[in-house]
Amino acid sequence: MTDTSLTDIAVTTLDGRDTTLGELSDGATLVVNVASKCGLTPQYTALEKLAQDYRDRGLTVIGVPCNQFMGQEPGTAEEIQEFCSTTYGVTFPLLAKTDVNGADRHPLYAELTKAADDSGEAGDIQWNFEKFLLAPGGTVVKRFRPRTEPDAPEVIAAIEDVLPR
Repeated sequence: MTDTSLTDIAVTTLDGRDTTLGELSDGATLVVNVASKCGLTPQYTALEKLAQDYRDRGLTVIGVPCNQFMGQEPGTAEEIQEFCSTTYGVTFPLLAKTDVNGADRHPLYAELTKAADDSGEAGDIQWNFEKFLLAPGGTVVKRFRPRTEPDAPEVIAAIEDVLPR
């Protein structure tokens, strides 16, 4: 980790507002790179349920649209917002379309990808819907690969562990 906390890294919301992770979430945070035309897109349903079920206990889900995986997030900000709200009822914050890998990787993902998954592997995002659970304060406590469903027992257990009882 650098001297900059994850919560202090500048991000831009889908509607173009400059902010930070800390302004979007003052508790635990689940950061997920998302896409509208992916086989894993139905995970939006479980992500929204997590956002609703755990909001009052301090969890914020943050979606990060990314078009780096076979062009599966081709839309404009308006199209992404409409798709997410109309198709999946998404109410959690969405960031502007972001590069999560490569030379133009966003500083947020430069930090997040330093975290290892349960098998000890850090590095590049494998695909859409990779999840990072941050404790209040911004420390990465768990990394879940794309095929791990948002409502999988290990995800729920990790969320429960970082939230106040």
